[in-house]
Amino acid sequence: MDYIKVNFDDHIVEFPNRFRFVQNDDGTVSLEPDEGEIFQPGTPLNAETLSPMDIMIAKLAEHWNLHESDIVQIKIQQALEGDTKGNSGIFADTFIGDPIRIKRETTAAVLTAPRSAGTTVLNVDNTDGFKPFTEVTVYDAINHEDVLITDVTESTITVQPLQHDYVKGAVIARSNVTIADGRMDNGAWGTYSVMEVV
Repeated sequence: MDYIKVNFDDHIVEFPNRFRFVQNDDGTVSLEPDEGEIFQPGTPLNAETLSPMDIMIAKLAEHWNLHESDIVQIKIQQALEGDTKGNSGIFADTFIGDPIRIKRETTAAVLTAPRSAGTTVLNVDNTDGFKPFTEVTVYDAINHEDVLITDVTESTITVQPLQHDYVKGAVIARSNVTIADGRMDNGAWGTYSVMEVV
C-alpha cells in the first residue's frame, strides 16, 4: 500500500471557537459553530483522513522490528572496522534471533569416570561431534582447562595431558558458552541434590 500525503490545512475563520446556543424542541440546547467568515476550510480529522496514517505507522513499526537486529549489527561492524582497519576477520553478533555471523558450538559430553591430572584418555557418555585436532574445554565445579583432542573413539576422547583432577560428570564441551537475554556468558557446572524417599 502506497501512502498518499494528506497535506493538512488549518481551519481559518473570522471568529475561532465561537458558538451559538440553539434551543431544541426536547428542551436541550445545542452548540452550533458561529465562525463568521471562513477564510480557509481545514482538513477534516476523521477516519477517512487518519486511517491510512494509522496503517502506515503500524507497517513502519513492523518493518523496524524485523530489521532492528540487522541495523545494530551494521553499526557494530562499522565501529569495529573503524578501529581495526584492514581486518578482514571482523565478526559481531547481537544474539537477537538467529545468529548472524557466529555459529555456536553445542557439542558436549560428560565423564563417566573421574580422571586425575596427567590423564590423556577420557571416558565419556558420547563422542558425537568431537573431532581430532580441535580444542575442547574440560570443567567441573572446581577446575577448568582447554585441551586439544588427539583421537576419538566410540566411548573415549584422547586429549593432551590434563592439568587438573576432574570428577565423574565433569563436562567436555566444544564451547561452554551460554546465551540468555542477548548476552553471552560462561557456562556453569551443574550439581543436583538427591533425596531418598522410603
